[in-house]
This record gives sequence, C-alpha cells and structure tokens, in this order.
Amino acid sequence: MKRRFGTKSMDHSDEDSAVEETKVKLLPRKARETFEQLCGFACDDLRSFGRLTTAMYRPTDPACLGVCRALFGLCMVLDVVEERGLAIIDLKWGDPNGCHFPLIHGLRPLELPWMIVLYSVMWLGAFGIMLGYRFKLACGLFVLPYWYLFLVDKSYWNNHSYLYGVVSLLFWGTGADRYFAIDAKKSKEKSVPYWNYFILKFQFFALYFIAGLKKSSREWLEGYAMTNLSRHWVFEPFKLVLSSEQTDFYIVHWFGFIFDLTVGFFMIFDATRLPAMFFCTAFHLMNSRLFSIGMFPYVCLATMPLFCRVDWPRKLLEARTHSREKLDDGECSSRKSRDYFAKDNEAESDVAGRDEGSVGRRSEKRRVRVSRKQKLVVATLLLHVGLQFFLPYSHFLTKGYNNWVPGLYGYSWDMMVHAWDTVLVVVKVRDNESQRDYFLDPGAWVPNDRWAKHGDMARQYAHCIKDNLQKLKGRASRTTEPWAQLSSNLSIYMDVWCSLNGRFQQRLFDPNADMLSVDWHPLKPVSYVMPLLRQFSSYRSELERIEQDVFSWSNYTDVLFVADYPGMRLENYVDSELANVSLSVLEGEVSYRDEEEARARTIGKGGTARIETGRFHKVETTSPHPACYMYTFANQTKQQLASRGISEPRRVKEALPLLKEIGYKVDAFGRALGHVANALLHLTLGVPMIRRIPLD
Repeated sequence: MKRRFGTKSMDHSDEDSAVEETKVKLLPRKARETFEQLCGFACDDLRSFGRLTTAMYRPTDPACLGVCRALFGLCMVLDVVEERGLAIIDLKWGDPNGCHFPLIHGLRPLELPWMIVLYSVMWLGAFGIMLGYRFKLACGLFVLPYWYLFLVDKSYWNNHSYLYGVVSLLFWGTGADRYFAIDAKKSKEKSVPYWNYFILKFQFFALYFIAGLKKSSREWLEGYAMTNLSRHWVFEPFKLVLSSEQTDFYIVHWFGFIFDLTVGFFMIFDATRLPAMFFCTAFHLMNSRLFSIGMFPYVCLATMPLFCRVDWPRKLLEARTHSREKLDDGECSSRKSRDYFAKDNEAESDVAGRDEGSVGRRSEKRRVRVSRKQKLVVATLLLHVGLQFFLPYSHFLTKGYNNWVPGLYGYSWDMMVHAWDTVLVVVKVRDNESQRDYFLDPGAWVPNDRWAKHGDMARQYAHCIKDNLQKLKGRASRTTEPWAQLSSNLSIYMDVWCSLNGRFQQRLFDPNADMLSVDWHPLKPVSYVMPLLRQFSSYRSELERIEQDVFSWSNYTDVLFVADYPGMRLENYVDSELANVSLSVLEGEVSYRDEEEARARTIGKGGTARIETGRFHKVETTSPHPACYMYTFANQTKQQLASRGISEPRRVKEALPLLKEIGYKVDAFGRALGHVANALLHLTLGVPMIRRIPLD
C-alpha cells in the first residue's frame, strides 16, 4: 500500500499524525459517514482532545435552538402551575404537620408563604426562558428552585421531572437566547457552539434509547407490565384488526420496545427523520391521552426539532417572505424584518449553512487554538454523557433505595416497566409502656402512597408519624383524648401487600420490623424489605387462566391471589357485602382459624375452606417453603342492585374533552395567581393565609 507524503523528510510527530490519519481513513466510508451523522463531527476530530474541542466549538446557527428553547419554556410555564403544583400549593405544602421525604437528611420545605414565593420565582424564570429575556438570570431563577423542590420530596419523583431539571440545567449553559428571543437584539454573538445542540440532542436520545434498553427485560417483552391498556379509546384503530390481548402484547409492549430503542437513531438520519417524527408525534399524543404525565409528551414534541437541520426556522421564514417578495418585486426588503428575531449579516449566512451535517469540510478546517475554559466545558459535557449512561444502572451502589426493583423512580428511565398493585397497607403504632396497639390511616399526613413501596421512605414516614403523635399528645387538653395517654416509647410496624407485574400479592416489608429502630444506609441493602417470590413468577399465565375462569362464573365474582413466607401470618377481615368467599391453596400448606373458632384448620395444596364474612380470620403459612393461595368471592351488593334493575352509572363521554381540559388549565392559572397574591399580602400586610384542607 503506497503512502504519499507532502515532503520527503518528516519529523516523528508528523509521521505519527499521518499514521493516525491513515488509520482513520481505513474505516469504511459508510461507517465514517454514519458516525458523522450520529455525532455531528468527523472521525478525524477524535484523534485528539484539542480537535474534539474545536469541533464542539464550531459556529452553528442558533435558530433551531432558540425555537426549542421558547417551546420548552412555554411547557415549563404550564408545568409550574400544574405538575409542580402552584395551583394546589396549599394542599401540597400547606400542612405544617405534613410528612415529606427529602433525599438529603435535614432538608425541609419552607413555610407556605415562602414556598409560594419560591414557586413565583421559578414561574418568573420559566417565563424568562420562554421569552428569551435575561436568559441566564431566568435559567437560574428556574433551575435552583426546581432542584430544591426535586430534592425536598422523593415521593413526587418521576422520570420526566428529572428530565426537566436536567434539560433546564443544560439550557442554562447554552446560547439559546440568540434567536427568537428578546435578548437576541442585544447579543453580539450571532452563532452558538455546536455543543449546544450536541448535548441537548444527546439528552433526548438517551431518554428514548435507555428507555428501550430497560424495556428489553422479560417483564416487558412477555407483556406483564401494561395489561389492559388496550381498553382505552386511543387503541380503537388497532382493535379493528387485533384483539385486545394482541394489542396489549404487540402494540403496547413490542412496538413500545422497538420504538424507544430505535427512534432516536431514526430521527438523527435525514432519510428516516420524517417517518420517525410522524411516529414520535403519534406516540406522544397517545401518551398524553393515556397517562397523567403532565407536560412530558409536549416537552418531547417541543424538542423534536433539535434533530432537524439547525437552520430550518430561517428557511421557513424565508419561504414565507419569498412569497411576499413576488408581490413587491424586491428581495432586499424581506431581509429587513420588523420582528425581534436575531438578524444575520453576510457572515452569518455562512453560519446558517453550517448545520450538524456539514462536516464534509473537515479537511479544510483551520487550526484554532482552544482555551482551557473550552476544554473544561467539553470535558464536563463528556462527563455528563458518561453520567447519564451510568446513573440508570448505578443501583448496585445505592442499594438503600432498592426494593423489588432497582432504584428510585426518578432517573432510571424504566418508564411503565413496573406495574404495582397495592391491596393492603397497615400502619400499627405500639405503645411499649402500655402494650396497646393503635392503627393509623396510611394516608395520614402524606400527599400520596409512594412511600409504601420504598424502604427508605417508609422509615422516614415512621419517624414523621412519631413526631406528629408527640405533637398531638402535647396539644391534648383532656386526658380522655385518644393520644393523651400515649408514651414516648413507641414502635411502628408496617405491613404492605403489593403485586408486581401481575404476580401474587405478597408482603413488601417485614411486619415484625420496628421502623423506628431499623438500620438503613444508602449504600447497603434494606434489611427489612422482603424478597420478591420469583419462584412463583411462572404462575402468572396460570393466574390469568384462573382469573378468566372465575370471571365466567358471573358478572360479580372476583379473585385475589396471595403468597406468603413460612411462619408469616395474614390477619384479614372479610366485609359482609361479599358472599361465597372461599380460600383455596395452590402451593404449600397453611393453617386457617376464624376468630370465633377455638382451633386452627390445616389446608394443604388443592384444599379449600369456606370463609365467614363480617369477621376476622388468620392464615398462617406452615409449610417449610412459601405458600400461595387465593380468595374467590362475589360482590352480593352489586348483585342485589342489579337484580333490582339498578346498575352502575355509565361514564358520560365528554363531547369536547379538549375544551374541558383547557377550562381546567385556565382555572389552575387563576388559583395560582390567587396563591401568589395571598402570599404577598400575607408577607407585606399580615393578611391571613387561606389554605384548603384535603378531603378523603
């Protein structure tokens, strides 16, 4: 193989460089072009960190970035009111005894008036991002309160809540205010470094791709995660050719897996971008109807243009103005736009042509000296890329936040992969002085039930309960009040029964563990979390068969599947509105005793016992291995109502549900403004705060 050199004599550094360049050129041309389209820079740019920094800092048109910034800001303006909860801030943060679940020990929410002020600052920041006004300041006003609220309560975490915080942080470092922004007039810079696009595109690519990787588990691919989703009206077109079960399996699970895994790649390449964006738009619009996930679908739609050519807004604007030029017979007039878009000079028109696909000029690049600051920025970006791939799989380190599935539901991107069904939560407070037991409503002082599925939050809740009970005792004016006789020597036990992805209902926590004295560490496994009974996972197809059989008995019959560990006891109460209640053992052996029976009965595999209603009974696993059993029953109240011709009222479909949704948003904005005004009047004039109380 001949090598042609520019001169006959070369020093060693030139020779090494030539060898490296030859190695790069040995890559197939198709592979190099694919890499360049994926990353936006040439393979040659990887030969040194300096060249990579130069590529990351090449001037790029800010048009697409500016439009996406404005759309993202609009979504955040709405999100602050809705999902962040400014419209319901009195319910969310107003209870001084409310239990919250901070990630950092000692972090506490502010008092309600100051919390409203914090939300107001964040809201102003969102408006600033949307308008591109004092952009850097606006990002700071939004990002800092946002991450404080994110860290102060884990029970509100969602993958998309984490995404908003990361994306807003990334926008803070960009020059997204150089187009389609009020600041654009004042900005001297008319281009942005290429990394502004690279890091944002990467973030959304990672969102899709890692979500697809998470869906590659058997739980998802075997169709156990999202059952019965096909009942929703958005799947009606698919059910013209598929059954409900086939729609759940092929469309929800398999298409969802393939879509998430590949759509990021398809949107990058020019040839596949248009169909990919069509499917992506349909996917997110369907999700907006299927799930209560706030602005997440709209944020994804708003940032899809990042995958297009960077100058598409200019071309769109030019296409519109060009049609007007024909009437005016002049091309120059259209360049003098009267709006607040950033204007291009002749040099900028060259920038507009340099989108992320124009890396073919790499051989003509001038040697540009890069600064330490630029190298630091690129190093930080690479660290962020590595961190985003590491965090979703970092749960082997943060074992204290694991339950039956790894990690908190915040930064894992395991969206919709785990379906939880909780049927029973018991919170028992024992006074160790008097040996009396008190049972507490599991919804007391908490905004949601997320705590019941995480060992760290269950422990935090127990300590909050103790603090609140001591406050109630201190405020008790009479010794006859329920909590007046309570001592400070308490134990709190929690018995939570959950089913994960269609399995048996089983205990999540050890019911004999005192949550006030258990040991917990973020890097150690949670000792009081009961292991998932995976040996019964293969039973799920059999459970589906049994369930369909029970449903065929009548329109009012149902079944509940339970699994338990040896030596564990389930104490259960069967309501008198149920009839024909029976207990059947599927595996293992249990002892059954009614509260009015003197002796327990042993029931082996295949055995059945009739259960009396309106009383308690106990079921204890006596076999040396876990046992599983089922309750079958009929709802006689519904049956009696049906026999009298009284049926459940059908849901009336809204003629214009979109208008109703818009009405809710308008009302939410009105309440948000009312809260802001109330807080300002309270802090300045001492006007009492108005706070609603949640009703059960």
